[in-house]
Amino acid sequence: MNSNLLFDFTVNKENNTINIKREFDANLQLVWKAWTSAEILDQWWAPEPFKNKTKILDFKEGGMWHYAMVSPENKMHWNRFDYEKIEVQKMFTGWDGFCNEEGAFVETEFSRIHWKNNFSDNSGSTIVNVTLTLDSLEGLEKIIEMGFKEGFTAGLNQLDKLLLVLNK
Repeated sequence: MNSNLLFDFTVNKENNTINIKREFDANLQLVWKAWTSAEILDQWWAPEPFKNKTKILDFKEGGMWHYAMVSPENKMHWNRFDYEKIEVQKMFTGWDGFCNEEGAFVETEFSRIHWKNNFSDNSGSTIVNVTLTLDSLEGLEKIIEMGFKEGFTAGLNQLDKLLLVLNK
């Protein structure tokens, strides 16, 4: 794994955003597939020791990704990502939030989070620039307190390792 790859994690409390800029040592087509196909997402999205399980992935504008992060005790933490805008191998946006097993959003202390994921070729590597926007400073502080940076970073590191295998 190339330790010189770009990684930047910035929290902006003035506009309730988190920006993650991450470079992957793989071509754009493969990195895009890793973020948009259930078979690959399930191998890296949840930070170990959790596993990810996709129930539905309908990757299109107006479609959704309904998935669970499964704990080592087999407890399901259901989420739903509603796709808003998609430009193939360039970007996608949408809203992510907690839901039940049927996909209905549930009231929690966390509101839905808007994601904007941009993908760009960098001469053989790929840069993914993720911007999360929350509706309040309180919401932003809550996800940081619950370990979002550590969990998401762990997932991205898992993706690094997986890309090495898939890239062969």
